[in-house]
Amino acid sequence: MSDVLLETKELGKHFSEGEMRVDVLNGVNFSIRKNESVAIIGASGSGKSTLLHLLGGLDIPDKGDVLINNKSMISLNDEQRGEMRNKHLGFIYQFHHLLPEFSALENVAMPLLIRRDNPNEALDKAAALLEKVGLSDRVQHRPGELSGGERQRAAIARALVTEPACILADEPTGNLDEKTADQVFDLILELNQSLGTSLIMVTHNLELSKRVDRVVELKEGVLIED
Repeated sequence: MSDVLLETKELGKHFSEGEMRVDVLNGVNFSIRKNESVAIIGASGSGKSTLLHLLGGLDIPDKGDVLINNKSMISLNDEQRGEMRNKHLGFIYQFHHLLPEFSALENVAMPLLIRRDNPNEALDKAAALLEKVGLSDRVQHRPGELSGGERQRAAIARALVTEPACILADEPTGNLDEKTADQVFDLILELNQSLGTSLIMVTHNLELSKRVDRVVELKEGVLIED
């Protein structure tokens, strides 16, 4: 049985600006195994975030397919794709995207509440993960009462609360100072290993990229193994 968790086949995406067509991805083939960590690097504007959105089913390619556990995401409708995302994937962004009116605990529990899990169990799971990321004394604080590093830790807990098979991280430390960025990335790698999730990370930070299992570069619309 294959241990490939997520793969793409000849993934293509273009954008149109007036009469001008910009080809961003030209037949991208990529795969990640269970428990593996991969960094995607490349110049600004090379299409790294576009690729991540396609991997996460947040956008649809013009051609090709994305498969999770050998199941096509492209063949699903929006609702089915949303269910697949919620079940298999967790997302961490450069900016935490926490909801300002809710506590850290409620923010982390939100993906479970959205899929109508038992509210008490959802809050218990969220509390356990906030403890794991070092925020057990901040559970009732709202995002505005947390530091940048604490907000990103809460965002990591939210990404992991559904026990996803794979984390998709878009510049997850790009908004943090160097010391905090190192601490947050240590935490991401530690959780990646201890929870057995796969990790796909888009980053400009070449020092961080050296610490994952594999690095691929997006160049002229195709992925090149580093």
